[in-house]
Amino acid sequence: MIISIASGKGGTGKTTVAANLAVALKDLDVQLLDCDVEEPNAHLFLKPDMCSGSEVFAEVPEIDENRCSHCGKCQELCMFNAIAVLPQAVLTFKELCHSCGGCFMVCPENAVMAGRRLLGKVEKGTRGNLHFTHGVLRVGEAMAPPLIRKVRATGNGHQVVIVDAPPGTSCPVIAAIRGSDYVLLVTEPTPFGLNDLELAVGAARCLRLPVGIVINRSDLGDRRIHDFARKENLPVLLEIPFDRHVAEVYARGDLLVEVVPQWHAMMRSLFEKIVSNLREWKQSQ
Repeated sequence: MIISIASGKGGTGKTTVAANLAVALKDLDVQLLDCDVEEPNAHLFLKPDMCSGSEVFAEVPEIDENRCSHCGKCQELCMFNAIAVLPQAVLTFKELCHSCGGCFMVCPENAVMAGRRLLGKVEKGTRGNLHFTHGVLRVGEAMAPPLIRKVRATGNGHQVVIVDAPPGTSCPVIAAIRGSDYVLLVTEPTPFGLNDLELAVGAARCLRLPVGIVINRSDLGDRRIHDFARKENLPVLLEIPFDRHVAEVYARGDLLVEVVPQWHAMMRSLFEKIVSNLREWKQSQ
């Protein structure tokens, strides 16, 4: 079972819910995948023993000038302008390449050779019975989805996989939540929270994924999130009121399920509601 935890914007408590839910289910075979590769921070809460890591590369073109006839077909194909064919040379801009492989296929002289560009690294670790993997995007690299897919590929063979997705609704989010069984959206009861929640729900529905909602700091805003959920027939699975003690524990980087007793029961209950809601959703399809 793959549960993706996402949000339309940053700062809603997405990683807090993901990390604490994973630890609360430690009696199961659980893996937490931190797919927020631009700013991974789940490890700050879990403090896992990191045991392995590997670099991830993207395939990019390099031109063999001895073979190249300067026909320009590779340049015509590349919609990202990663190749420029000049009268006396061919320039490649590796940072613009999206690794589609089209230039390799259209070159009549087989002059396009395989180079590579470092995207970042994937690191694995454990915290007791909990398996943990995250991706770390190279500073200056803009292509997060290929690295996210590498992180997601490590989530096979576990009973429960929890994906901490990037915030927003852009390509990295789609790469993180695609193929999930359930999407849990963490939001806050503000006009900004509602606007971004609507976008996130739309993204999940484009992928035909069931959605549930967690409202964080539920007592500090208004009821517009509830009105939206009722209108869209979306379940509000959990409401988390603001608590100064919880904020202090979070600020120290401690796990709430280990310090605040009610959080462990709350996360277990949340998981049971997800399972029940997923079952109902499948029956309705």
